[in-house]
Formats: sequence, structure tokens, C-alpha cells
Amino acid sequence: MKIELLAVGKCRDHPIKDLLAEYGKRLQWSFSIKEIDGGKRAGAAEQEKLLADALPKEPHILIALDERGKSLSSEDFAAHIEKWRDTGPGILVFCIGGADGFSDAFRQKADFLLSFGKQTWPHMLVRVMMVEQLYRAQQILAGHPYHRS
Repeated sequence: MKIELLAVGKCRDHPIKDLLAEYGKRLQWSFSIKEIDGGKRAGAAEQEKLLADALPKEPHILIALDERGKSLSSEDFAAHIEKWRDTGPGILVFCIGGADGFSDAFRQKADFLLSFGKQTWPHMLVRVMMVEQLYRAQQILAGHPYHRS
């Protein structure tokens, strides 16, 4: 399985980069992060176009992180990953939008809307949370005690 994380903005914070690298190297699945940076003047529509242009050409499952999405427990998230891994096209793409979120049109293109709850999180921190949850899902599926419920 291949996982891509597409995120608006460029991470310049070294502790966050270090956490992303740490969790990324723990993943047994192929994993990459693509930063979509249209510059400070890029509006939401331009950012979405850049995200859409960065999507893989191969069949994939698009998961958009959105406050209107479904909030899942770690176990439920792992079950979704397992289902997508076993029955999907083999590529999962997680998209983190800009400060204005996603348009209705972009949300409708997504196969799944995922929420990290009603609270607002810094976009750079959401990247780390996403990669950690992917690692946690991997460990849950492997029966590893990293995740204790």
C-alpha cells in the first residue's frame, strides 16, 4: 500500500519536520509528503487547484481532512485503513487544506471526509497527528501493544 499526504503550506519548523520524519520512517507502508505551496497570496481556490493537480494519476482513495468529516476512534480508523488496503486501489491520499478549508466541490470529490474533532488545530500539527495515527493504525492492525485501549 502507498500513502501520500498532500498538505498546503511549507513546513519550516524543524521539531515538526523531525516528528514527521520519525513517524514516517516507522511506517511499513510506502509513505510520502508533498507540500503544496502556492505562496502567501494563493487563495483557497488556487490552493485546491494545486492540490488537485498533485493527486496521483493512478486510481486512489482520496481522504480529505475536514471539520465536517467523520471523527473516528483509532480502532475505527485502523479498520478503515484495513478495508482500503484490502479492497481499494492501493493508494491512499490524505489532503490537508489551507486555513479556509475545502470547498463543497472538493469535499464532494473526496471518498471520505475525516475530522480530528471540533477543535481547530494548527495545520503543521495536523500533519504530525495524521502520520502518528497512520503509524498507530499500522500497529493496531499488527496486534502490537503500541496502542493500548
